[in-house]
Amino acid sequence: MWSAAVIGSRRGQVLLNGSGVKMKVQLPKPIAKYFAADRSDANAVAECFTENGVVVDENHTYTGRQAIRRWKESATTRYKYASKPIASEQEYGKTVITTRLTGNFPGSPVDLRYVFELDGDRIASLEITP
Repeated sequence: MWSAAVIGSRRGQVLLNGSGVKMKVQLPKPIAKYFAADRSDANAVAECFTENGVVVDENHTYTGRQAIRRWKESATTRYKYASKPIASEQEYGKTVITTRLTGNFPGSPVDLRYVFELDGDRIASLEITP
């Protein structure tokens, strides 16, 4: 058995591990901003990305802030959901956040991998996979 220490206490750092022990996941600022925006509106989500940012989700690619805005509007119209980052790691220069997604969609709850590539204080790309 292992124990985990709480890391930081800034807003945007979120919670728990698989055994139910609460712990904080350290999120880079642009990623914390993305997850906070995901609870509010599509415009805020789109603004987290670079002008030519890319999202790959459910085998579709969305390029540019307008396309990302439409993607997020469509997802929030179809489903009501909440996402909670549960793990963070670096992989090949990208930040991988494992997120527990719960809501009114088929297969809920599900753990998804959000693979972020950052460009300064914005997200250059995001790929969401099971």
